Amino acid sequence: MRWSGQSIGAERGDALPGLESNSGLVRSVTTPEFAGVTFHEVLAKSALNRVPAADRSGTYGWTINPYRGCSHACVYCFARPTHTYLEFDGGADFDQQIVVKTNVADVLRRELRKPSWDRHPVALGTNTDPYQRAEGRYRLMPGVIRALADSGTPFSILTKGTLLRRDLPTLVDAARSVPVDLAMSIAVYDDELQQQVEPGTPTTAARLATVRAIRDAGLECSVFLMPVLPFITDTRAHLDEAIGRAAEAGASSVMYSALHLRPGVKPWWAAWLQRTRPDLVARYRSMYLDNTYAPADYRRWLADRVRPILAAHGLGLGRVDPATGSMGFSDRQAHLVPGERAAAATAPRAPRPGSGDTGPRALVGSVITNAGITNGYRVPVSLDEQSRPTSSPLKRADPDFDRRGAGTTVIGGPSGPTLF
Repeated sequence: MRWSGQSIGAERGDALPGLESNSGLVRSVTTPEFAGVTFHEVLAKSALNRVPAADRSGTYGWTINPYRGCSHACVYCFARPTHTYLEFDGGADFDQQIVVKTNVADVLRRELRKPSWDRHPVALGTNTDPYQRAEGRYRLMPGVIRALADSGTPFSILTKGTLLRRDLPTLVDAARSVPVDLAMSIAVYDDELQQQVEPGTPTTAARLATVRAIRDAGLECSVFLMPVLPFITDTRAHLDEAIGRAAEAGASSVMYSALHLRPGVKPWWAAWLQRTRPDLVARYRSMYLDNTYAPADYRRWLADRVRPILAAHGLGLGRVDPATGSMGFSDRQAHLVPGERAAAATAPRAPRPGSGDTGPRALVGSVITNAGITNGYRVPVSLDEQSRPTSSPLKRADPDFDRRGAGTTVIGGPSGPTLF
């Protein structure tokens, strides 16, 4: 491993005061209650990560990752390639070799005290989950939350972990000082499928109950319906159940996007697909062989499908931060370049549940855009996305696509003709 040359006795001049001789890898731990998982406890040199926007807009965001690797073991996880930097693989190692930054809260407090820190919003959960099972053992998040709130720094948390409920009192207290945005990631509403593709996560029902608990505590909570799995969870029946159950749980909004497969993720997803849905291998090869993202035609087709379902359940489409991939922050003006703040102040907000605001909007990924300004940050308007064909190539190729899987389980279901 990259830290294998470090030891408890190693000396470093750039460590925190008092920890010069105890930096890097502290120890590796295995315990019976986490069978098969090894925790590598390390002392981090930094907590805040500066992330440039993926849309090349020149904006950027800040993130914190208390853990590297994730025992949720989601087959499709886009963060898997980041584990290879540590000379682990992005498959079983990502799921079972968890790096724990045991001093992350202390380092964060030091960084937030710097005069140069201007209280940019900070996102947690955009790479690996801060409320994965390890958090029950290490309890890093309460210190992180308090450090951010005490410094006046807005923050967001995206998680699949129901352990967030433990920290609800701390989050409620933090929200009295700074904007706090919370979101629960719930992509699959078929219990059998959920355990196949997300074997280490809490159940869908438990996550929906956590959404309800957050709302009952007086905080907003969005639901990330991400990723939508082409030909698996994109039927009307599944999407309607997903959005309907999110609405029943009190979700403030829903955000969605189609599966994207980075090069380091494709082999692990392909292996799962070959084992469980060999009938879909050719379709996925056609869609993703030379692409990271689903084809534009598919994304437009999915947008046309989701939009009326959201309206039917009285839910608005949430905002996604272009830099971090998290939900849009309550204090989005921190993302604007000078001169845009006045325009942002009057920019339309995303509709609230039940508002009836279902007017025409242009969709870029899962971000609502109005003349290029999205609730406080700039997003490029794609003319291609606004010019939707009256009939998607998907529908022309497979007239039964809309009805496939309705009322039946997706697992092992019949497949239609090849679309691509």
